[in-house]
Amino acid sequence: MTTPTHTPLPLPPPFHNTKPPPSLLALGAEAHLYTTTFLLPSSNKCILKHRPPKPYRHPTLDARLTRHRILSEARTLVRCRREGVPVPGVLMLDADHGWMMMEYVEGGTVKERLQKLRERWKGRKMEGDVWVAREGEVRGLMGRIGRVVGRMHDVGVVHGDLTTSNLMLRSQEAGPAMEGEWVDGDRRIEDGDARGPDESLGEEDVSLDGEIVLIDFGLATQSMQDEDKAVDLYVLERAFGSTHPEVEEWFQEVLRAYGESYRGGKVVLKRLEEVRMRGRKKSMIG
Repeated sequence: MTTPTHTPLPLPPPFHNTKPPPSLLALGAEAHLYTTTFLLPSSNKCILKHRPPKPYRHPTLDARLTRHRILSEARTLVRCRREGVPVPGVLMLDADHGWMMMEYVEGGTVKERLQKLRERWKGRKMEGDVWVAREGEVRGLMGRIGRVVGRMHDVGVVHGDLTTSNLMLRSQEAGPAMEGEWVDGDRRIEDGDARGPDESLGEEDVSLDGEIVLIDFGLATQSMQDEDKAVDLYVLERAFGSTHPEVEEWFQEVLRAYGESYRGGKVVLKRLEEVRMRGRKKSMIG
């Protein structure tokens, strides 16, 4: 029995005759991601994000929404980049045709690294002890996450979808190269995808080192409200609790580093307590 595949809509005009053609990386409800090259076939790889037309929307409304969302995401990325927040750089865009080219970050997501580390030790006698043995690495990872999120909030940007799938670990040996793979909430192309396996990882080890890079700003907003920032943190906390329960106890390191990362951090952490209470009440009521 063959697995049904989804055929993405045609690419916008500039990429009809690209050689080699863009390679599909991930499919999302709002956008499709491809890997391609920037300007020349021999140049560095990059990400092409295309928001295809939605047939269920009126064409005029669809065009306006697509243009607004592409420009909004690009402006947010440019602002973050200018203020020193580690995000993919914007290379080129066409808001009218709904596409944007961005830096391609080499490495893997935090979600992938933590899951690989858990799987490597699954079923072994030391399954419970591996986290103790690597506590320093995990704490270091959590601290870097907290500082990066704090830096983003300090410049007035709220991510809107802050999960471990949208936090990448850039390989240390790669530096700020234009290579990688990413997107949260999208169906990732696993078999024979454009990136392939993370060759920087050995068979017996999974590295938690590397620079944290924030990705997928499709739902991001520019806000200085403590409430919005606290909700961002709450989403991240829930993501760790549901996807990575084995390291949830160290999430306090994220909050500690966040609180020390900028002047308003501790105020946001106080607001986070209120957001948690509302979340628990909502879970109880259903």
